Parts: sequence; C-alpha cells; structure tokens
Amino acid sequence: MAPTWAAEAFYTGRQPAVTPIQIPMTRRSFTTSLVLLGLVTLEAQAQSAARLPERAVRRDIPITNAFRRALVAGTRDSTGRPTSRHWRMRTDYVIEARLDPASSRLYGRETVTIHNRSPDSLAQVVLRLDPNIFLGNTPQAAPWVPAEVTDGMVVTRLAVNGRAADLAAQAVPNAQGARGITDAANASRPPLTVTGLRSTVARVALSEKIAPRSTATLEIEWNHKLPGGPGVGHRMTQRWADTLFQPTQWYPRVAVYDDLRGWDSELYLGPSEFYNEFGRFDVRLDVPAGWIVSGTGLLQNPEQVLTARARERLGRVLGSDSVTTIVGPDEIGPGAATAMPASGDRLVWHFVADSVNDFAWATARKFVWQATRATIPGKGPVPIHMVYLPGRANLFRDAGQITRHALEFYSRLWFPYEFPQLTLQDGPSSGMEYPMVINSNRGAADHETFHQWAPMVVGNNETWYGWMDEGFNQYANIFSDAHAAGRAASVDRAGQDYGRLVSGNEAEPPMMWNANYAGPQYYGFTTYSKLPMVLSSLGGVVGDSAVHRGIREFATAWKYRHPSPWDFMFSMNRSVGQDLGWFWYYWLFTTESVDGSIRNVTRGAAHRTTVRVHQAGQMPSPVVLEVKLARAPTKRMANATMKDATTAVITWPASVWFAGSRTFDAVLDFGVAVESVQLDPGGRFPDRDPADNRWPKS
Repeated sequence: MAPTWAAEAFYTGRQPAVTPIQIPMTRRSFTTSLVLLGLVTLEAQAQSAARLPERAVRRDIPITNAFRRALVAGTRDSTGRPTSRHWRMRTDYVIEARLDPASSRLYGRETVTIHNRSPDSLAQVVLRLDPNIFLGNTPQAAPWVPAEVTDGMVVTRLAVNGRAADLAAQAVPNAQGARGITDAANASRPPLTVTGLRSTVARVALSEKIAPRSTATLEIEWNHKLPGGPGVGHRMTQRWADTLFQPTQWYPRVAVYDDLRGWDSELYLGPSEFYNEFGRFDVRLDVPAGWIVSGTGLLQNPEQVLTARARERLGRVLGSDSVTTIVGPDEIGPGAATAMPASGDRLVWHFVADSVNDFAWATARKFVWQATRATIPGKGPVPIHMVYLPGRANLFRDAGQITRHALEFYSRLWFPYEFPQLTLQDGPSSGMEYPMVINSNRGAADHETFHQWAPMVVGNNETWYGWMDEGFNQYANIFSDAHAAGRAASVDRAGQDYGRLVSGNEAEPPMMWNANYAGPQYYGFTTYSKLPMVLSSLGGVVGDSAVHRGIREFATAWKYRHPSPWDFMFSMNRSVGQDLGWFWYYWLFTTESVDGSIRNVTRGAAHRTTVRVHQAGQMPSPVVLEVKLARAPTKRMANATMKDATTAVITWPASVWFAGSRTFDAVLDFGVAVESVQLDPGGRFPDRDPADNRWPKS
C-alpha cells in the first residue's frame, strides 16, 4: 500500500509540505486516480494552450558553449568577421617520401614546425593518421569500404624538439617486423608518451609544453601500404595495380587547434573529409625514372626531372587557350617521358606550396600530360595541367575547357583564384579535391574546381559542417552550369522542394548536427543538397543578388582562416542589414517547414480583395503573392512590383507571423478585380503540398 502523496512525489519529485490524510489505496483505485489525474492535466493543458499563441516563433540563433567561449575571449563576435584577437595556428611541413611500386609501399620522413599562435600552452600534440582506416579494425562509417586491409600507418620514429617517443611501448611493427625504439641520443631524457598510433587520431603528451607564440619541431618517420582493389567511396582506393598511385591523406598530419574546441580530435570515418591547418609544404617524392609525378605546389627542379622537350612545351602553355601536350602517349620511360637520372634508376620530384592546408599527388608509369590555361580576373593566366592514362583520353577530352570556365567563373563569383596552378589527376578516387589538385576527369571538374575556394582557402571544418563547402559548392554549380550553357540560372523551387521531399523525416539530422555522425541515409543530403535549398529560400527573403554579395563578403573575410556556421550567419545578417535569426534557426537547427496555403479569398467593396494565408508548419516565411489582375491597376501598393501590365507580386515580411498567429489576411487594393492568386510563386519556401497555394484552386 502507498499513501496518496507518493504518486505526486513519484511524478513531480516533490513532497507536499503538509502530509495529507493517509488513505489506503488498492491497485485499481491507484490506476483510476492516475487516469483522472491525466484527464485533468490534459484539460489544463488545453485551457493553457487556448491562451497561448498558435505558434511561438523563435527568432534568435542558438549559441553553443564552444562559440560562447570564443565570444567571451573576443576571438569572434556578432559581426561575422575575424576580430583583432582572432588567431590561427600554422604548420609547415618538410617531407621526403619514397614509393616502392613492387610492394605498393610508401616510406617517408617529415619535419613539422608547429607555430603556436594561440594564447594557450599546449601540453599535447594531436596527430591525424588517416591510413589507419585500412587496418580493418578501426571505426568507419557506411557505406565507405576500404579497398584492402593493410597494416595501416606504421610510425617508426617520433620526436618533439629532439625528444623521442618510446615507440617500443606501443608495440608498433614496421614493414620489416622490427619495433620502434627510443632514440639513443636522447635516452637520458624523459620519453614522450604517445597513444592512439593504431587509430586515425593519435596523441603525443609533451613533457614540456609549447608556450604561446613559440614553435616546436615534430619529426616523424613512417611507412604504409597504398591500398588497391574494389573499394567503395572516395579515398578508399589509392592505386591501380602497381603502375598508377594516387596517394591522398598519406602522411601524418598535425590536427587543427582552434579557438572553438582546442584540438580537433574527430576520428576519420570515411565519408566526412578533413579539417587541416594552413602552412608551407616542401615535398620531395622519390619514384622510378620515367614515371610522371603531379601534385600540389610548383615543381622546383624541372631541369632534373623533365626532358628539354617537355620544358619547352611547358613554356608555351600560358600563351593561348589551346591544349598543349607536354608528354604524349608514345613518350614512355626515362629519356622520353622524363629526364634520364644522373645515376641509378630513380628521380626525385621537388614541389613547394605555401599557404595550403594539405598536399596530394599522383604518379604513373604511362601518364599522358597535357596543359592549357585559365585567365583569372585581376591576376592573369595560370596553367591547368591534366595527367591521365592513355586509354582514358576520352574522359579528359574537354576537361581543360570545363576547368578553365570554372576557374574564371568562380573567380568572379567569389574572389580571384589564389593559387599558381591547378592539376587534374587521373586515378581510382575520381571526385576528390586538395589544394591545387583535383582527382577528377571532365565529369566532376566544375564541382571539384570550386573546392579550391572552400575549403582550400576558406578553411571550414568539413568534418563537422561539410555543408559549408559542399553545400556552397552545389549552390555555385547551379550558376556555373547555367553560365557555361548560356542560359539564365534559377534556384526557384529548390526551397519549396525541401518541404515536399524531406522535411519531417525523423531520420534527417539538422544541419548543425556533427556531420561525422550523420549516418549514411542523410549524410549526402545534409552535406551536399540542403544548402542550395536554404539559399534558395534566403533569396526569397532578401534577393538572390544579396545572397551572392553576402557569401562573397563572408568568403573574402575568412581567407586562410577557420570560419564556423555562426560566423557565416552573423556575416550574412550584417551584409543584408537584417536580423535573420528566425531564418537561421529553422533552416539550420531544425527540420521544420512552412507549409503555406491559401485558405480563402474574399472580395470586398471597390475591388478590395482579402487573401487569407495559413502556415501549418513551425517555420515562418514572408508572404509572397503573385496576383493576376483583370486589367491594368488604377491604384498602387507600396509592397508590390509589376511583372507586366496586369501581373503584380506583393510581399509581406516574415515578421507578420512573429506575434504567433498562423493566419494572415493579405489585403489587395489595386482598384481592379483580381482574377487569380498564387502563394510563393517562386517556390522558395518549404511546402509539402504546393497545390493548395492557388486561387481559384482549379
């Protein structure tokens, strides 16, 4: 038996100050009491709801703890621009790597200079070891499937400022089965502690912290097998047999340390891409003589690796838009495809790239190498290189022309192309991008070229918020494709389609969810497809030209920095001169829709017509009506524009909904009869059933 107050204490967590009379209760009477209590509660809720607005419209932008800390520190603010206190780290790499085609193995050593520009003393260094995804026992996301199981990234030596890690304790074998050992020269000094060498994220605990505004030197020796075979997903296959290699995310990288979350410790799961720091790369690649090498940066030693004939052909590339063959399909081997080595049977290709956030490359025994140019507004010509297998020439037939248009178009849409060259690389991972490199043929050339702006210059966190480059990319592609085809671009219907196709599906995560854990069903949609819908809708609020201007201002302000979604939202608010908190909240933080409709139309005296508009969803939007008049109007409405002599578009701002009503009476007063009305004529706002947006309904 339980006293009556026990039920209240159980459901509310409170015990009354005065204990009521103790009345014994049976199981049935207790259940009946709970049912009656529920009915009373429901009735009270109904009475309360009757006094509340029909919907409460949220108008602010939620702020997470990470961004709130940045606001308090003054490294970011509500202007959406980098503040005077904003800082970013820098990492400079010197890498030497040797490819052994017979074993498909890459051997490397690197020196990384870490420039601590933060106000913090760093007690650890976080490393990204992406090749460990091929171990077969590390976490990975569906449907990405590695081409083969390998021994992952094998680290044989690691030291910070000359102090070596005790890798023997890690029990990490190298290619020959030996164990890493403590550097004998530093045996008397305390060793570094390293964890996670068999994960895609490793941590180096430092015995001496890296002080603010100081540098540290990280030295690593490593090797790993480049996987080949029928993998699924980008980067899961990095070679074709033993004659073409396309290494990506192939060296130990220092993770980003930023003002939002400190060290980026997200695991590499496959679909989500990278978040890297900017710096200088000085890279030497040792490959068999006769093999062509392409990659990020500028070739520093053409006299040592190229034939005189190839160098002469390269000298003509910037002179015209024609395609020049640098190395033809019949030029194979040392002395024909490349220079003859001074000794031995190998050549070292030396590349340097500054202010980039990664380095990728490709090499093959029988690459065809062609080049053309793009003329960048305000900058002049830059070369476009293409390297591909002879049997795949059809895939690169007009790739140079497509890439030229993309470089020139996006230079006008955002800002002039920043880098000194761009290279298209053939290989198994077709459809991937790195600084100055796109692993693509003609099929994805336009899309991958845009990535040279984001994230290669505007360095967003692709792992968390991939829509900040892929989504912008998909949106920009719409305008580039239309321009290339000589037609007007349109993003009409895109915003409306969200309500019809997706909104309300419980499997869909909001855009502000960490994309690394978005799941296979909606990762692609949230990362790639939704932002064009968002920006279509935003164009319905402020105009497409204002959207383009705002994005361009945001991108220019955040060159070579790490913007967050909040920086983008605040930057757009400032650019358009409006508080769009309500817009960002519903589009980015929820999966709601507008679901507008025309309830009825009432004709009044003197041709005054009232259109009752209803919004069933939680997301508000402007009320936009396209009205067909019986004849030319005799009166003007301040919020109307005329499409032609008898067609008007009238707009009321989203603020008409902020008081909480779901219905709005739009009064039309043109002095003439209204023949038809269409709500949201551009299809910019999410709507499950656009059929109820017309009057007359037929």
